[in-house]
Amino acid sequence: MSFNKILIIRLSSIGDIVLTSPVVRALKEQTDASIYFLTKESYVHVLSNNPFIQKVFSVNEMGQVLNNKFDLIVDLQKNLKSIFFSILIKDKVKNTLYVSYNKENIKKWILINFKKNLLKYNHVVDRYFSELKKNNIKNDNKGLDFFISSNINKKSFTKELPLEKSYIAWVIGGTYKQKKISKEIIIKVCSKISKPVIFIGGKLERKIGEYICKKAKKANLYNLCGLLSLDKSAFIIKNSSIVLTNDTGMMHVACAFQKKIISFWGCTKPSLGMYPYTSNENSIKINSNISSFPCSKLGNKCLHSKDGCINNIKVKEILMAIEKLT
Repeated sequence: MSFNKILIIRLSSIGDIVLTSPVVRALKEQTDASIYFLTKESYVHVLSNNPFIQKVFSVNEMGQVLNNKFDLIVDLQKNLKSIFFSILIKDKVKNTLYVSYNKENIKKWILINFKKNLLKYNHVVDRYFSELKKNNIKNDNKGLDFFISSNINKKSFTKELPLEKSYIAWVIGGTYKQKKISKEIIIKVCSKISKPVIFIGGKLERKIGEYICKKAKKANLYNLCGLLSLDKSAFIIKNSSIVLTNDTGMMHVACAFQKKIISFWGCTKPSLGMYPYTSNENSIKINSNISSFPCSKLGNKCLHSKDGCINNIKVKEILMAIEKLT
């Protein structure tokens, strides 16, 4: 079956949208159709520079979406809202093909509650393609994409930043407290390494970054949390020597640039299928040693500690990983 216009739906969030990029690329290159994307208004910018996409619609532009005749809808959100949108669109055009994917939520529940892993496709990207291959769309195994605006370069940043040197990008943000390694651990690590470190995160991490820089008492720590656009954060990551990160969206951005990544895992675990996808082969995953199983699907609940079992990760283990990759 040939396609002329394809709509991909993924409403949120940054990391999840980046994880759809292999699907976007495969659909464009293997069908030569015009690719459109529907997401929330706050995430349109994540896709604005993607050359494989004809247009990114926000959910506020459903009137424009309904004016298009799509041959194929690829629902990579698969919740009540995305299914409702798909029904609205299909109602306008007969014979529109709808494709979603198996979220494996029951198996995830069994993994979390009964400690038994029944997940067939370990990564969510593989689950996407397990459905698309029924329509002859194959995974090209080229990994993730993230495209930075051509306007972003080293001149976009202050001269004080060590962008001409070898530096570490450390992503200290995260959706929930239980997914973020503690500032005390970060301080201890930073006090023992010589490389410059640039901290990346949102506005909520601004004060944490300031605290770390103050307590570590080192001149080569730079707190950019809450100060950068997504593209500028991605630029810092792209030009770093290694990336240290919690299980968060910027981890997937780092994968798109094939960076050497040290990722930290506590309440969420790689077994849930959101680990760094086709990242640099030297990348290292550091798990808390309390349990090899996830505490919750989203990482908002911990079965072992009030502050999250991620903080059971040892400073020594992080230092050894940094030494190995630098």
